[in-house]
Amino acid sequence: MKTSELVILLDEKGSPVGTAEKSEVHTTDTPLHLAFSCHIFNAAGDVLITRRALEKKTWPGVWTNSACGHPGPGESMEDAIRRRAKDELGLELGAITEVLPDFRYRAVDASGIVENEICPVFVAKALDDPNPAAAEVCEWQWVRPASLASAVAETPFVFSPWLVDQMDQWGPNYGFDTSVR
Repeated sequence: MKTSELVILLDEKGSPVGTAEKSEVHTTDTPLHLAFSCHIFNAAGDVLITRRALEKKTWPGVWTNSACGHPGPGESMEDAIRRRAKDELGLELGAITEVLPDFRYRAVDASGIVENEICPVFVAKALDDPNPAAAEVCEWQWVRPASLASAVAETPFVFSPWLVDQMDQWGPNYGFDTSVR
């Protein structure tokens, strides 16, 4: 039996104002809440992209960054990232570094479900290859950062809106942070 998961609700300035069940918060009127996004690199400098499982509530089957999630109440971002990498991807992570601390987005899925998140972006180093949970990821691939940047620029409709926005804000240095290699 799956346990409930709480997300941290935020006011417009990003201050916590309460919690809500993750299963109940993502609707056509999703309140602003705290999340994270992580781009995971291997020792060769390739970045992991994942295709969201077809059973996902939002953006099913869409290619996206390595891992996303929500820290629970009292959980550090680093602990939340490590938890999601293990649960979603079967990955142990090395160093984790914040790269876009102020990333925020709002996007509406084709089904009408809204994502509305303050979502700091991190990079991490993978210690092995993924063994993803089928309910989370249906495909994965290690790719050169420059190849991903080109693909996102040429075909943004193939990727999650948060990945497109992150890469746009990250700019030409995407993937070249030597602290994660």
